[in-house]
Amino acid sequence: MQARTLALAALSAVTAVAICAPGAGAQTPAQDVTIAGYKAPGTPAKHNRVSYRRYGPATAKKVLVLVPGTLAGAGTFDVVAPQIVKRVPGLQVWAQDRRENTLEDTALLARVRAGTATPKQALDYYLGWVSDPSIQPRYQPLTNAQTAFGKTWGLRVAMEDLRRIVLRARDRGQRTVILGGHSLGGGEAALYATWDFNGRPGHRDIDGIVAIDGGWTASSDRISSAQARAQLAELDTKGPWTDLLGLGLPWTAGAFGEIAAAAAYRAPQEPSVLQDFALLPATFKSPVPLTNRAALGYAFDRKTSSSSLSLIHIRSGAIAPDGPLRDWVDNGITPIRNLAAAFSSPRLTAQAWYFPARLSLDARAARSRPSAAVSRILDLRVRHTRTVDVPYYAFQAELAGRGDGLAKGAKAFQRASKIPSVKVVNRRTTYSHLDPLLAADGRNDFVSTVAPWLRSIR
Repeated sequence: MQARTLALAALSAVTAVAICAPGAGAQTPAQDVTIAGYKAPGTPAKHNRVSYRRYGPATAKKVLVLVPGTLAGAGTFDVVAPQIVKRVPGLQVWAQDRRENTLEDTALLARVRAGTATPKQALDYYLGWVSDPSIQPRYQPLTNAQTAFGKTWGLRVAMEDLRRIVLRARDRGQRTVILGGHSLGGGEAALYATWDFNGRPGHRDIDGIVAIDGGWTASSDRISSAQARAQLAELDTKGPWTDLLGLGLPWTAGAFGEIAAAAAYRAPQEPSVLQDFALLPATFKSPVPLTNRAALGYAFDRKTSSSSLSLIHIRSGAIAPDGPLRDWVDNGITPIRNLAAAFSSPRLTAQAWYFPARLSLDARAARSRPSAAVSRILDLRVRHTRTVDVPYYAFQAELAGRGDGLAKGAKAFQRASKIPSVKVVNRRTTYSHLDPLLAADGRNDFVSTVAPWLRSIR
């Protein structure tokens, strides 16, 4: 009996976390929950787990489950989730953290956030050793050989993990569940509704869909069987993980972002810990000395960040015009403090250090009306589009709004299904990709428009 009790506890671990969402006011403390995930073939048992961060009252009878985007984690919702909960009585928000979180070592970053370690210590531990092997102790990154099982972490695994969270939220039909997501997560939410779970359509488990600058996007660029096989074969040579910065070290994008955010959160006006770091990509190096928060703003704000990194863009402000050490001046919809708070989130972080390239491949194929052959090769189960019958909300910002893509996709989804109503909020000229998640409380058009829509779902 004791062994069984311990096993159950390991499968459903709950940790209270203090989430400081700037401007959100008094809130019920968020809780991190880890449960058993899908038993992916070849994956060690310790990685067959999925987590979520739960915000809002325990008595809630309605749950909004949110899925993060590419290279993202539950922490990206730390600012916006409390804002939504505050405006929708009887609602909880559950922010998913995909199974990749089990591969990360972020303990020292959590100490920086708590003030018991310095940003420089974190920089040395996670990145400094790459150019200075004498640094000890140091982060031990996982190799492609150690994590070859990640090549199977595609859409099938993602849908099965997500289903375990959705069913837990539904609580055997006692709660209303709305499924949503940001960026790729919005696409996953739409695909979940169409997915076949051993004969049961995914939409039968949910009561609405929320797409935040990412969702159903009808694509005419169909992938062939030969292309599917070739791209799967590439995972054997390039490795299972997305290398955003092109350094051959896929985990560094997460490390750079979270070190910068932790430094901006704990020591906002001190000189940037990263600016003179030799391995910092040139695109993030300012020509003038910056504070920690100015360095973070310089990297993420659309005016100074590389156009190729629109995935991380915000509209926050600008570097101060003068001074020996330039600080950050907030004059946009997203205060730099919000970005620092979310991206330094402890444990369930805002960035995925190891993001499965297979998931991106499968998602691209799934939204292009895959042939039966491609569906077999990639194990795609998009079989119930015609019967999806739940309301759909879409917030279109700059990235998914290119060519009015998200709005057009929403209408196409409705035409191809039985979706009764579609609400599209178009802010593609005033909101960058991360702004709906990080904009100031009281100024966030996503929150002000999704809240009444959520209240209407029964």
